[in-house]
Amino acid sequence: MKTSINFKVAKSDSEIHNFRKKSFDYIRKDLTHKNQYWMEQKIADRLLKIESYCKEKSGRKLQKNAMPIREAVVVIKENTTMQDLHNLSKRLEEELKIRIFQIAIHKDEGHYDKDTNEWKANYHAHLVADWQDLETGKTLKHQSFHYSKMQDLAAECLEMERGVSGSLTRLEAVEFKIKKKEEDLKILEERYSQMQQEMESKKAEDLIVKESDFLGFQKIKTDKTIENYKKAIKTNNIQLLKNKTELESKEKQIAELNTKIESLKKEVFLFKSKNSALLTNETFFAVEKKKYLESVEKTLKKAILQESIKIPNLQNLNDTERKDKMIEILEKISKDNNIPISAFEEVFGDKEKKNNFFRILEGSNVLADDNLKFIKKLGR
Repeated sequence: MKTSINFKVAKSDSEIHNFRKKSFDYIRKDLTHKNQYWMEQKIADRLLKIESYCKEKSGRKLQKNAMPIREAVVVIKENTTMQDLHNLSKRLEEELKIRIFQIAIHKDEGHYDKDTNEWKANYHAHLVADWQDLETGKTLKHQSFHYSKMQDLAAECLEMERGVSGSLTRLEAVEFKIKKKEEDLKILEERYSQMQQEMESKKAEDLIVKESDFLGFQKIKTDKTIENYKKAIKTNNIQLLKNKTELESKEKQIAELNTKIESLKKEVFLFKSKNSALLTNETFFAVEKKKYLESVEKTLKKAILQESIKIPNLQNLNDTERKDKMIEILEKISKDNNIPISAFEEVFGDKEKKNNFFRILEGSNVLADDNLKFIKKLGR
């Protein structure tokens, strides 16, 4: 499945739509519970922060025509997780300085097929971003290749779980397109060749207009004959030009598709090489494992903080209730992001990290138990 990411200026009613703060007639309410949301800060609060920082950093007010907050709609798969999108956000910040502060996954939009009446889901996510350059205080300036990089990052991060199989699927799709374009090109070439042959074999007599005089002799009607030649040449030239333009367009499309397929072949090769290295190289495996666990930790921190905001009277809970609440949150994170329990056991095996997660949940300095019993419950 093909993905894309396109940033535009955020609309004033963005949060109302993204976080379903009111009902919309184009959504399926019975599917809204499948949506997922994460918010670090409200748009209005972020804008004030951006304006203040711009004044502090540059000594000038933010320009009126600036677009410091932008929003992207990202095409996702049915099983895309919040963790996948957090990973994408991290890469966007690391490589393009784009900082995502709101994410909304929508699984309740789509349409019914007119012929089959089958529901066609439109799985997508909204990413709201801070577009301020922290070095200058002004808005980020990107070139065309940066926008191309965004597409690369989206494809890489959102296909993380599919690995090689996802790339192979796209590869087959591109190969099919090339085959179809080549067939179209062949038809055009045949039509082009046929027209040239028709022009070459066109008998001049067909264009000559004759008339008989009073004695019955045939004489050429010069003005009408010339007019016929002009019309024939004009018609043929127009058609040939049209065919030539279509041919050039098809050739360009095939060249672009061939370039893309070569890129995908390299991607498949890299995935295979990486999988092979994971199985045979202990050092590489350790590095990749560390990166994955760091990703899990980041997802945990954001999700726990988000959930803790919703919990009333959190400070009044006793230790057992707190542990149960943590288990409930972890179960949800595991389900929503396809994170195995073993990954939680690895992360919570570090006492300092474990205590830090409970501090985030509690909003206090109360430490958690030194054992992993509450995590083990998740595996039941």
